[in-house]
Amino acid sequence: MGKYLKIAVVVGASVGLMVACKSSGTDKAETTTPVATKAPAEKAAPAKPAQAARPKPNPLRNVYFGEQHMHSEMSPDAYAVGVRQKMEDAYRYGMGEEITLSTTGEKIKRGTPYDFVALTDHAEYLGVFTQLADPKSPLAGNALAKLINSPNQADQNKAASEVIASITSSVPSGPFLDFVNPKIIRSNWKRHVETANKYNDPGKFTTIISFEWTSIPDSQNMHRNVFFRGDTGPEAPYSAFDSVDPEDLWTYLEVQRDLGLDVIAIPHNGNVSNGLMYAPRNYRGDRIDARYAERRALNEPLTEIIQTKGASETHPSLSPNDEFADFEMFPNMIGTRTVSKVKHGYIRQALTAGLIHEAKLGTNPFKFGIVAGADVHSGYQGNEEWNWHGAHGVTDDTPKKRLNPEPNASGESGAIVGSAGATAVWAEENTRASIFDAMKRKETYGTSGPLIRLRFFGGWDYAEDLTSDDSFVKNAYDNGVPMGGDLAARPEGMKAPTFAVQALKDPKSGNLDRVQIIKGWVERGKPKQRIYNVALSDDRTVGKNGKVPPVGSTVDIGKATYTNDIGDTQLGVVWTDPNFNPKQRAVYYVRVLEIPTPRWSTYDAAKLGVEPSKAVPAVIQERAWSSPIWYTPPAKAKK
Repeated sequence: MGKYLKIAVVVGASVGLMVACKSSGTDKAETTTPVATKAPAEKAAPAKPAQAARPKPNPLRNVYFGEQHMHSEMSPDAYAVGVRQKMEDAYRYGMGEEITLSTTGEKIKRGTPYDFVALTDHAEYLGVFTQLADPKSPLAGNALAKLINSPNQADQNKAASEVIASITSSVPSGPFLDFVNPKIIRSNWKRHVETANKYNDPGKFTTIISFEWTSIPDSQNMHRNVFFRGDTGPEAPYSAFDSVDPEDLWTYLEVQRDLGLDVIAIPHNGNVSNGLMYAPRNYRGDRIDARYAERRALNEPLTEIIQTKGASETHPSLSPNDEFADFEMFPNMIGTRTVSKVKHGYIRQALTAGLIHEAKLGTNPFKFGIVAGADVHSGYQGNEEWNWHGAHGVTDDTPKKRLNPEPNASGESGAIVGSAGATAVWAEENTRASIFDAMKRKETYGTSGPLIRLRFFGGWDYAEDLTSDDSFVKNAYDNGVPMGGDLAARPEGMKAPTFAVQALKDPKSGNLDRVQIIKGWVERGKPKQRIYNVALSDDRTVGKNGKVPPVGSTVDIGKATYTNDIGDTQLGVVWTDPNFNPKQRAVYYVRVLEIPTPRWSTYDAAKLGVEPSKAVPAVIQERAWSSPIWYTPPAKAKK
């Protein structure tokens, strides 16, 4: 691009100080380390080691990267596939410490430490299976314990299948009746909260008290992760055994707020919900009404766009003009060979449908921001493509197992499982309250794994060189709204909104290919969508036919290597909507694409010296998706 832009210095995974850096095709970054200060020692006490001062809150906000969806041995399905990774291991790995993978004994460590981790173990049978190996436990004689603790892999696989079947049925029976003792669940939940509090270190590393509600009637994924703002959680989590209806979960959340606990839920994997996740009808089959819309908007301000079970942004059949729509597809419902219905299962369609619902009901039920996650059940966060160790315990903990072409229980190759996504939040400081508040106001974004830095603002009068200005962020906040916000009323004389985007590559990943702004709107009652290529690397331009020349590829598939000889390290742009209609509701979000790089399956194939899996692409273009910005016309214009 050849411009000087304001970018952030990396401290861990978060962004701290601001410096000027020239956009180029190579990686050059400055780093900074907090100054250590010595705490005063009491009389006759030994001197304490020097400690870094807690950073002051940044009113212009820093970006913090982390995991909002993962599992340890406390989740029954993880334990059933041989995972013995403890809660402590999950937090330590996120902090950047080396841990031992429980199934193989392999030493693993993150390339870049995270800033926060939420451990969302399943509420159903929470922690119960960890007691099955204890001969003194009253559960030791349970029939399922014999299968799970058997050295025979077939027995363990059978146990895992029975666990999934029991959760799917939502009605415990047989040996599972021993596992729903409220006293046991509450005790295990208390341990879950205590462990989260043990590793929470305000200003340095944040843990979020959380759990997963695992509603999956007839294998249709309706899962939600539940997050609490403070240092205390409820007496017990809410499980699918209490109810599989999302509206009942919302009642639980509303009751917790009445008791003083701020809480939200985040749905995930609409792509395998069989069209239920963003449907115009509720779980009972009734048309959604104003009350439903209000409750969903209140309780679910965010949604998860990608994880190991595929991407939920859009689908080629829903976005036929999107050349990048076919990304990390995961077609079958969980544990079945049934293809999930596409309609009402993807986020882009839901964003435009929400505009239609808002016009009718007064509230947009699908006005959500974006996060991403792992859903890894092996006790670590696997967002680094080159550092992938599988997602489901003994079933895929080695390259050979992961690349096995034989169909799994869902009728697919194991290679179809993707590596983890990552969530980014723009917050004043790295604390529970600040990160939670950023999530509530939707100043978040998700990536397919890399730690891409992304800013997105919307206003009415941004200068063309705003992203190159020394006061870019302050001016953008002062004169507009960040991702997750609503455009202010259109000022007199302004024809169209302007949007400011700034993207910076992950130092450990590929350069950037392009920045796109994706618009959804309603025209004569019909949803519409369009993709604008607003910033391109390598001095490329959009052709007269609206097409963009491919960025190219430097990937050596056989060696699983690539070079950053193409693409840019950063891209910035101020863009004005050329097709704006002030009478039409609209929603805008950003998608940033990297240059092609090897997929995890290609890295594994290179390790084994075999051909990459034919079930999935050998190369991918990693990406980031911002939370949207919405435009609502004034009442007079709508009429």
